[in-house]
Amino acid sequence: MPAAKYDSIYQSLRHAIENQEYPYQKTLPSEHQLIQIYDCSRNTVRRAIAKLAEQGYVQSVRGKGVVVLYRRQEQMQFTISGVESMKEAAARNGQTLYTKVIYFTELVVDQALSERTGFPEGSEVYYTQRVRYLDGEALILDHNYFLKEIVRNLSAKIAEGSVYEYMEHTLGETIMTTRRRYTVEKATQLDRRNIDLRGYNCLMVVSNQTYNKDGIQFEYTDSRHRPDRFVFYELAQRKK
Repeated sequence: MPAAKYDSIYQSLRHAIENQEYPYQKTLPSEHQLIQIYDCSRNTVRRAIAKLAEQGYVQSVRGKGVVVLYRRQEQMQFTISGVESMKEAAARNGQTLYTKVIYFTELVVDQALSERTGFPEGSEVYYTQRVRYLDGEALILDHNYFLKEIVRNLSAKIAEGSVYEYMEHTLGETIMTTRRRYTVEKATQLDRRNIDLRGYNCLMVVSNQTYNKDGIQFEYTDSRHRPDRFVFYELAQRKK
């Protein structure tokens, strides 16, 4: 079965749910109706629905159908279990993203940076500081380190867009796994200068080590968030 078919149905249904064409607690069209709408097989529809369920958008309820669980929130919602770019997260939350690169350079990883990031000492990395604006408000400051041998020919212009999109579509890389650490830290002078803190003196900091399909760490990021606008959630299911 072509993956593109069920994935395009998943994307279409997700877009419709996010835009409240299928509101919270309402049901999606029946399986038979979806087969007719998308001119596809039953198995293709089921794979698309399963992917929506994995992402927490819907749940199949016996005797009722596929119920919508998604609700748009004022706060930005990030998944703990998934791996997605900021561009993808903003689109999923129905928000407009603008990224401003305030610093871009190349570094050789020394012992201190190796201990902090996990990159081997002597590795060459791109280092960038990026301010993330959501709906016109500066809410995130990212400190990104990207391994040069994997994220080849990265530039400040590319970093203003989506680095993951560049890796997947231009470089042909496969992004597989992220390890995350969550801390609360005091705001620094750099934070106060670049983030609309609204009086807050601390930030939610998410540190990511991200790996490609060969198990090579290509990214370390400290993502510093204003605490009142972000929710990190995980979809869990009870197993018996």
